[in-house]
Amino acid sequence: MNRRNSKRLLALALVAALCAALPAAAQAGTLLPKGKKIFFGVSDTGNPADFGHFSADLRKHPALIESFRSWGAEFPDSIERWQAARARPVLHLTTADAGDGHELISPRSIAQGYGDEYLVRLNRLFWEKEMPAYIRPLGEPNRCLNVYSAYDCAGKLRDAAHKPRWYRLAFRRIFIVVHGGGSRAKIDARLGETGLPPLRAGGGGLPRAPVAVLWSTLPAGSPTVPQNRPKYFYPGDKYVDWVGTDFYSDAQDWKALTGLYNRFSNKPFAIPEFGISTGADDPAYMDRLLGWARGHKRCKMLIYYQDFGSTSSYRIQNYPSSLTALSDALHHPVFPAFAPNPPLAPPPPPGGLAP
Repeated sequence: MNRRNSKRLLALALVAALCAALPAAAQAGTLLPKGKKIFFGVSDTGNPADFGHFSADLRKHPALIESFRSWGAEFPDSIERWQAARARPVLHLTTADAGDGHELISPRSIAQGYGDEYLVRLNRLFWEKEMPAYIRPLGEPNRCLNVYSAYDCAGKLRDAAHKPRWYRLAFRRIFIVVHGGGSRAKIDARLGETGLPPLRAGGGGLPRAPVAVLWSTLPAGSPTVPQNRPKYFYPGDKYVDWVGTDFYSDAQDWKALTGLYNRFSNKPFAIPEFGISTGADDPAYMDRLLGWARGHKRCKMLIYYQDFGSTSSYRIQNYPSSLTALSDALHHPVFPAFAPNPPLAPPPPPGGLAP
């Protein structure tokens, strides 16, 4: 082992030991905006130009950028876009393969530790880069089209590996490992407290990553059968930093939205996906949702989903009245243009100029 690697391992050990000594409350960072501020963001299409066009057309720099990645995937291209945009990342993790959509790992396998190597990599990546980020694992677990959902679109249980119990346990494991902050014995003890097996990944303790974990469901479920309600998928207060839901213009269940907000009254609230999804301009929806967010003081995050390509039915530029309504709302000082400590642009290559 060379000296550089030895120093790196020593630094990891020291940080892990320090974090192990911190009280639990000090470790549960939520990355909240200050005071009455609300972070606004936009989804990452994979094309850095789209972030710039969106910002220019709304005359507002989004503080957040949300990327959607598959389990186990590396994402250096996403990191470059976060850095170029100088926007704090929100990382949604799905277990669907990006190519053909098949399931890469089940909730039961995650809970049992068979995905630990990837979770450890995420923990160390955000710690090493000193990059505050929100991790949104397995969003919309009560949407039947997601491969990790418990119920199919007829309301029938998929199989034993996808029971809501396994989803809750998988989420708890993700929360514990990605947050890190302790020796291996400490991490194993936290896992054991919730009935989970010890770490399966090699190595020692885990540093405390500057991340917050967001749990998000549909307000009422799809399908809307009793067993698919959000409460059956909640991992517990101890394993959630933020609570959130998606809220599109074609599914405006305001009663369910407010009900979900009220049910989890001790957590900051997020809407990690919203947007025009009907193919028709809807400035009234935009006005009402932005007004709802400002009127509910724990709502601290809104992210517009713009999907991919100029012809996308979600693209805000296709709806001039909605774009104007959103732009006008975002120019209120409650929406900051940047989150604290945004990702830094990568350094220029040796002997050359930055692109």
